[in-house]
Amino acid sequence: MDPQNTREFKQEMSVPEHGEMTLEEFLESDLEGYEYVKGELIPMPAASAEHGIVSARIFLHLGLYVREHQLGEVVTPDTGFQVGERVLKPDIAFLSTAHLPDDLSKAFPVPPDLAIEVVSPSDAFRRVIEKAFAYLEAGTQIVWVIEPGSKTVTVYRSETDIKLLTREDTLTGEDVVEGFSCQVAQLFK
Repeated sequence: MDPQNTREFKQEMSVPEHGEMTLEEFLESDLEGYEYVKGELIPMPAASAEHGIVSARIFLHLGLYVREHQLGEVVTPDTGFQVGERVLKPDIAFLSTAHLPDDLSKAFPVPPDLAIEVVSPSDAFRRVIEKAFAYLEAGTQIVWVIEPGSKTVTVYRSETDIKLLTREDTLTGEDVVEGFSCQVAQLFK
């Protein structure tokens, strides 16, 4: 998209020219396709086919388990969560029944209990790790970073409690989604 078309698109979509707005303005807006980080709008590019397939697999495994056991809700990537002074959109997220707000008409005002990020070829890995730590700092209990290229899942519980799982390992919900498990290899078949 050339610069003139980008400017016109931003004006048409009510996106500030320099991509800046307050957290409150972002939460009140109906802007789609952006995350909000420290006053800046971060565009969310379209995901790759591989990203979509891996995301769908984990969504199906986790979503069916959560629904069957009535543990809460599993949501898709267009759902925003207030994560401190950010509004982030994990690829998949779980929010327990105890943390579900009454008003579901806006972004969740709380971080998810479990945030899942699937790394795309277009992702800056540093940014994915920054998001993982932002979730944890805001109260998310566990973050899974799924890397289709290496067919691994990195499980973050804190800045020092980090585990790398390979295709041979079992991914579990630990104490966040109790009883949930699936083979890491199932995410990449």
